[in-house]
Amino acid sequence: MARTRILMADDHRIVSEGLRSLLEPAYELEIVEDGRQLVEAAQRLQPDVIVADITMPLLNGLDAVEQLRSLGCQAKVIYLTMHKDALYAARGIRGGASGFVLKHSASAELLTAIREALAGRTYVTPAIQELLDRFPDRIPDGDVSLTRRQREVLQLFAEGHSAKEVAKLLHISVRTAEGHKSQIMNLLGANSTADLVQCAIRHGLIAST
Repeated sequence: MARTRILMADDHRIVSEGLRSLLEPAYELEIVEDGRQLVEAAQRLQPDVIVADITMPLLNGLDAVEQLRSLGCQAKVIYLTMHKDALYAARGIRGGASGFVLKHSASAELLTAIREALAGRTYVTPAIQELLDRFPDRIPDGDVSLTRRQREVLQLFAEGHSAKEVAKLLHISVRTAEGHKSQIMNLLGANSTADLVQCAIRHGLIAST
């Protein structure tokens, strides 16, 4: 019988290597380090479960999974994050995630979340579930004004990439990248790169430091 295949995406190597020892005795595990690698690896490996950090370089976990869903990926998804933020959890669960686990409790909860996901159920770490239960109407949609491509461009510019780097990563022209940036700044009322960073944080694309 084939072993359950898990694909983990996390740019913190200490975290991913620590979880390797937790998961490998029971599952076949592959680890990548950013959202773009996650999209490529998931198409190639066809995992049963994806365990993804939310805030990753180049492409955050939420948008990476959204891309995979549009490509027909049926893997169960568990988000793993250090941020106790109901906005991230709400967006992830609305997108069909099967789990949401905080990194500091991963050693105690991740295996449970994986088992629940494989059984067709949802597991949300209790601290986050409490926030979702207490404030269900206070969680904004966050990204309703931006297209998926605009969110990608926003994240990359907010991370400090130049227009040329953004163009190369997205396989578009520099002029198109700059055009997207201008449109985003107009839509969000941003006047500077610092404003873009704050907008990206509000939209759940990058984490506040």
